[in-house]
Amino acid sequence: MSDRFCLLVVAKAPVPGFAKTRLCPPATPEQAAEIAAAALLDTLEAVSATPGALPVVAMTGDLGAATRGEEIGQALRGATVIAQRGWSFGERLANAHADTAAVHAGLPVLQIGMDTPQVTPELLAAAIEPVLAGTHDAVLGGAEDGGWWALGLRDPRRSEVLVDVPMSQDDTGELTRRALSAAGPEPGTLVVLSDVDTMADAERVAATRPGRRFARAVGAVTGTAAVR
Repeated sequence: MSDRFCLLVVAKAPVPGFAKTRLCPPATPEQAAEIAAAALLDTLEAVSATPGALPVVAMTGDLGAATRGEEIGQALRGATVIAQRGWSFGERLANAHADTAAVHAGLPVLQIGMDTPQVTPELLAAAIEPVLAGTHDAVLGGAEDGGWWALGLRDPRRSEVLVDVPMSQDDTGELTRRALSAAGPEPGTLVVLSDVDTMADAERVAATRPGRRFARAVGAVTGTAAVR
């Protein structure tokens, strides 16, 4: 099997009042957008450096009105950018997989979001390895809040099950695993990560990668050592 795969990032344009609103307070809408922009930029940098990855970004929102929009636009030059479509989040995820498969037919897909800016190229390559090696047809990485941060699929059509999975709940990860298992082989399990929903999450994640854009943006709000 080829060692090439699609690395799909599902992202929201970091527009003040639109992105990362749960960080407010203590962050202002502008500060929350700066944190979101930093998270997206750090994520895109890791994605672009991942061996074998063909980057695809499913975007929603007005990038022209986004914080650091020009810099994000430059980072997106190495990716295929598609628009998110669908009413529910599960539907948008399933459609993003389908649209990615239409662009890069026959390749497996590893999907992440922009809520785990601590990811590294090594972590992403390891996440898709069981699928590339044929050990698993699917892999799922749980999040500490009960959701999930990564989904890898040999056949992106299996993402259709996401349409009926309730999202943003403390059992979304388990419900997703059950849905995948009902439609095919049991998915492999990836490392659990903390994603960023609240400022406490942001501080915890920032502390794991000090000196990065995300850590500096969080530190500018909290005044913590994350700015170093």
